[in-house]
Amino acid sequence: MITAIVFVHAETARIPEVAESIAEIDGVSEVYSVTGTIDLIVLVRARRNEEVAEIVSDRLNKVPGVVDTETHIAFRALSKHDLEAAFSLGYDE
Repeated sequence: MITAIVFVHAETARIPEVAESIAEIDGVSEVYSVTGTIDLIVLVRARRNEEVAEIVSDRLNKVPGVVDTETHIAFRALSKHDLEAAFSLGYDE
């Protein structure tokens, strides 16, 4: 499974409706409204790179109110459990 993290800049007045429209797209697993220089963070999950391209380029980018996107492909995922193991000193509590 490929995970893409998409940063979305949206028209300010339309952020809530843009988020709702994006959340309805097949392949979008989560949409977060965030503070900072971007408006939304979108998690896309697909089996192939071509599917990610279709979801982002052909659907998400065409949602009315989307101004710009920046897509990042995750190549490694670490869970809290994995991080605890990586930093463990071998002591049991």
